[in-house]
Amino acid sequence: MSAAPIPAVGGIASDTSRLKTAGNLKKAGQQFEAVFTGMMLKSMRQAKLADPLFDSKALDTFTEMQDARVSQSMAESTPLGIGKAMTDFLAKSQSDLNESQADPPQ
Repeated sequence: MSAAPIPAVGGIASDTSRLKTAGNLKKAGQQFEAVFTGMMLKSMRQAKLADPLFDSKALDTFTEMQDARVSQSMAESTPLGIGKAMTDFLAKSQSDLNESQADPPQ
């Protein structure tokens, strides 16, 4: 007999078991960093200073795909730090993570 999934409250899932490991928390911080960087790039692209010489839907689609890849790459190699700040904040509320980091296995 399997346990029933925990229902979402206010659109936010209340199951935090996947955040219990440091690896998952780090990956979530990295993904948050990528989303934040992608939103920043999109905002910068919308602030056009002049009309582009060549403009098409295909070019717009390619630019969006390129920006998504650049933001993912930036989050992995040269993060801005917002993902780490979020990860550190969430780690403070996870007592299981704090205990495992305080007492590393010998």
